[in-house]
Amino acid sequence: MNSHAFPRLAISIVAVLLGFTTFAQAGPPLICHPIEIGQAKSLPWVEWNHRGGMDYDLKNLTRDTLAILDSNTPVLVRMETLRRATIYARQDPQVAKELITRLQARAANSDAAGHPDALAWFDVGYLAEAYKQWMGKGEPNPAAGLDGYSWVGKAISLRGSDPEMEFAAALITLPGPESAHQDHARKAMAGAKNDPLLAQNLASNFNRQSISELLVTAPTGGFKQ
Repeated sequence: MNSHAFPRLAISIVAVLLGFTTFAQAGPPLICHPIEIGQAKSLPWVEWNHRGGMDYDLKNLTRDTLAILDSNTPVLVRMETLRRATIYARQDPQVAKELITRLQARAANSDAAGHPDALAWFDVGYLAEAYKQWMGKGEPNPAAGLDGYSWVGKAISLRGSDPEMEFAAALITLPGPESAHQDHARKAMAGAKNDPLLAQNLASNFNRQSISELLVTAPTGGFKQ
C-alpha cells in the first residue's frame, strides 16, 4: 500500500465508525450489507431481497450452515454465512426455526460440557439479531424474545480481544445503546489496523455509494428495528 492510500483508508474507516447510524438508513444492516470474505467458502450467494422460488434446497440449510460454522471459520465469514442463511430461512418458517434451535442447542451444550464455546454463542446471537431485522411483521419469528446481543457480548467476553466480533456488535447496536455502540466501534477500528479484511469491510461501499457519500446524503436518524 502506498503512502497516500493508508490515510484514505483510515479516513474511510473513521467515517464508517462515526457514521454507523446513517449507514444503517439504507436498510437492515445485518441483511442488506454483504460482508467481504475474500475467497472463503460460504452458502451459495443469494440477493438480500430475494423472495420465492430458488435453486437451493432449503432442507439442506441447517446442515450446510453448520458445516461452515464448524470448520474453524473466521468471524467475518460467519457473519456473511449467517446473513445468507437468514435470507434463505425467511422462505420457510420451519427451516428458520430448525436453524436457530440447532444453533441455540449447540451453544448451550458447550456450557453444559464445561467448555463454553465463544464462537457457538456468537453464531446463535448474530443469527437471532439477523432474524429480528429480516423477519417481517406478521411473519413467524423464532428469534422473538431472544437477546442475541447479550449472546454476542458473552462471546466477546469468552473470546477476549476480537475486533471482528466488535464489528458485529457495532452493527447490532446501531439502534442503541449509544455508549455500547461507540465502544464496539472504537475497538473494531483499532483492530482493523492489523486485520486487512476487516479494514476492507469498514471502508466498503453500501447502497451504490461510498460510505462518506452516504453519510453526507443520508437523512439524520438511525436504523429502527
